[in-house]
Amino acid sequence: MTTDTAKEQALIEALRGVTTATLTTVLLKKGLRNVWMRGAMPLEPGQPRIVGRAFTLRFVPAREDLATPASWSSPISTRAAIEAMPEGCICVVDAMGITDAGIFGDILCARMKQRGVAALVTDGVVRDVAGVRGTGLPVWCAGVAAPPSVAGLTFVAWEQPVGCGGVAVFPGDMVVIDDDGAVLIPADLVEAVAEESVEQERLEGWIMTQVEAGVPLPGLYPANAENKAKYEAWKAQSGQ
Repeated sequence: MTTDTAKEQALIEALRGVTTATLTTVLLKKGLRNVWMRGAMPLEPGQPRIVGRAFTLRFVPAREDLATPASWSSPISTRAAIEAMPEGCICVVDAMGITDAGIFGDILCARMKQRGVAALVTDGVVRDVAGVRGTGLPVWCAGVAAPPSVAGLTFVAWEQPVGCGGVAVFPGDMVVIDDDGAVLIPADLVEAVAEESVEQERLEGWIMTQVEAGVPLPGLYPANAENKAKYEAWKAQSGQ
């Protein structure tokens, strides 16, 4: 394993232990408010927290001469895009929030699963939902619809900047998804956010033990100087 690969795996493992709620707080402290992708919620309850780099797909409104079943065989198609997806990526699809045309069905999701794609995230919807669930591909979306994508959308590109759920997503940004939805971490901030988020989770874990012990919230959450000192002492004693 190369140094870069080992570093990437360490970042992913660290972020797997951090909730999207914590990430939004850490990113807010860095001035980033718009990082939660609206509409992208778990298709199935109990899906694991997943972390990966964004591989982006982009749709635009349907145009009758382009959005046809024949377009599925075009060199620029969702089929071709899937074949370009690297193992471990999270496919982030800008479907413009359209909820009456399913961007992917069971066959495409099965191929993504076979290629090792970690998950699908979209502000649109999927179709063939029973089959999609059967593929085992984790999906975060805005629901389901029977009509195909060309009923409402035209596929135009992959690996370009997109807007998914109102969030600007660039190829290579880090995406973290859990029961609260999908959160984006800009590529240049991943290391700093991972480090701060792990510490924030540790602090909040300690705060929860204090709440369970009956400690009042004022001065505890957020922690004042006295409680910060108690936390640091606990951390030193426990080897955290």
